[in-house]
Amino acid sequence: MNKIQLFRATGLLAGALWSCGVWAGNGAAAPAGAKPVANAGKEAADTQFEQLVDDFVFGTLALSPTTATGVGYHVHHDVQLDDGWDDFTPGGIAASRTFLHDMEARVGRMESAALDAEQRADIDIMHDALGASRLELDEIQGYRHNPTTYVELVGNGLYTPYVLQYAPAVERYRHIINRMNKIPEVIRQAEANLQDSPDIWNQVAREENAGNVALIDATLRGDCPTDLRMRYDQSAAAAIAALNGFNRWLEDNLSEKPSDWRLGKERYAKKFRLVLATGKTPEALLAEAETDLNKVQAELVRLAAPKTVEQALADVARQHATAATFIPSAKQALAAATAFVKAKDLLTLPANGNLEVIETPAFMRGVYGVGGFNAAPALEPKLGAFFWVTPIPSTWPQARIDSKLREYNESGTQHLTVHEAMPGHYVQAEYANEVQPRSRRLLRNIFGNGPYIEGWAVYMQQLMAEQGYLGDTPGYRLTLQKQLLRVLANTILDVRMQTMGMTDRQAMDLMTKSTYQETEEATAKLQRAKLSSCQLPTYYAGYKGWLAVREHSQTKRGASFSLKEFHEVALKQGAVPLPVLDRLLQ
Repeated sequence: MNKIQLFRATGLLAGALWSCGVWAGNGAAAPAGAKPVANAGKEAADTQFEQLVDDFVFGTLALSPTTATGVGYHVHHDVQLDDGWDDFTPGGIAASRTFLHDMEARVGRMESAALDAEQRADIDIMHDALGASRLELDEIQGYRHNPTTYVELVGNGLYTPYVLQYAPAVERYRHIINRMNKIPEVIRQAEANLQDSPDIWNQVAREENAGNVALIDATLRGDCPTDLRMRYDQSAAAAIAALNGFNRWLEDNLSEKPSDWRLGKERYAKKFRLVLATGKTPEALLAEAETDLNKVQAELVRLAAPKTVEQALADVARQHATAATFIPSAKQALAAATAFVKAKDLLTLPANGNLEVIETPAFMRGVYGVGGFNAAPALEPKLGAFFWVTPIPSTWPQARIDSKLREYNESGTQHLTVHEAMPGHYVQAEYANEVQPRSRRLLRNIFGNGPYIEGWAVYMQQLMAEQGYLGDTPGYRLTLQKQLLRVLANTILDVRMQTMGMTDRQAMDLMTKSTYQETEEATAKLQRAKLSSCQLPTYYAGYKGWLAVREHSQTKRGASFSLKEFHEVALKQGAVPLPVLDRLLQ
């Protein structure tokens, strides 16, 4: 699962920013409206366009200090963003509405201007981001219903300055302490805003919030510089008390006000159009997925012969690490995949060498049950990029541990690594961090298109198999087909569960019987399908989109087509919607 940054748990950052972000009490003012471009020269128009993108991007980051830290934007209008939190007060939300209204007007005026292809692509991104933000702010309103919004805000806001070494440890810990001092106020805002919540959201929020407490009480405390330890301990005591109190409030109060996690057909269709930006309806993508499901099942039967699919996959599943060696096995897979990409010269690899394999932060494990990727900051690209691998708890029953290890056997771990790191999300994100100018890089990073991002990672899984990676390991190709079945099931689950009343039992049958997933994997995916919306279809929509863009490029260039050149040119655009990418490459 991509999480190209800590802040992309749902594949849609726009909604989170607009619904909860404001000026964070920092005194910053919303950018003033720009003058119309009519009768202006091209140079003046270009300057005005760049100002619009700057105001959109940096104004948005000022609305969410936690996100700003993650992308490397630390000071806005002489205010230190790393000390602040996103503001959920009524005044803060009103400020978000004002900023959103102003930017909608400015982007709307610019849409009629004479723009080049790159500018038109940026307008498309801003238009959809604004639409998604408006939908979140006016209709979905996660800040009123989803307690994980606040829990993950706190975790990200503390963990990011800890793990990203953008300044000396002493300075970063001052930011952490200043944010911890304000956690009781964040919790007060959460309790004032939350009106009801689905049981599953409430449950996951409490579990992830326990991770926040452990983050403060153990991880951060253990590395705190000595001269700040007294301040840290004082701040931590109040923060932990507030977080523990929030968990009690969630269990005793909010749990008495259950609600439905489903978006419903109308809101889902609106979000689907804006987030995926493929031009397809949910029903159309669902029909394609269900048709392809039969085709991939047939291919898996062919590859498994003369054994049954179940027998062949069981043989593959027996080759796995232990709970203790699960994360080291991912590191070994990363080394093997990197060597293969270099040997095949599939594309020029990033020069930073900044990728680390680390445990998934505890406060994010509700969504990242297996692993994920957190990119280096767009404004500080030489800082760390992280391939998260979620450890298997030793406290689990052995049957649950075994189920997880069978799913993420040796071949499964290889696919996880190809997808999340090499040459999947890590490589894509490193190319995206080279986009110029800076404001365009941030625009296409923060509001990066989910199908482009997830589709690239799935496409890389197929490409590596096509190019012969682990060609002498039958399990790798069998697992690829199983992975493709999972991608298809993701789309079917999301559309049918959010809009068509698919039951838990039907969902589990789809995953365990039709797509051969282990019970542990399917159970975690069922939870994820209830925690998010319009993210699970990005894998299939993007995979199909990347294949289509490559086919169009190959047809146009004929004998001169170069796979390496195609990959590099496409990645240098950043995460634009795939129809836009197709247009830019023609």
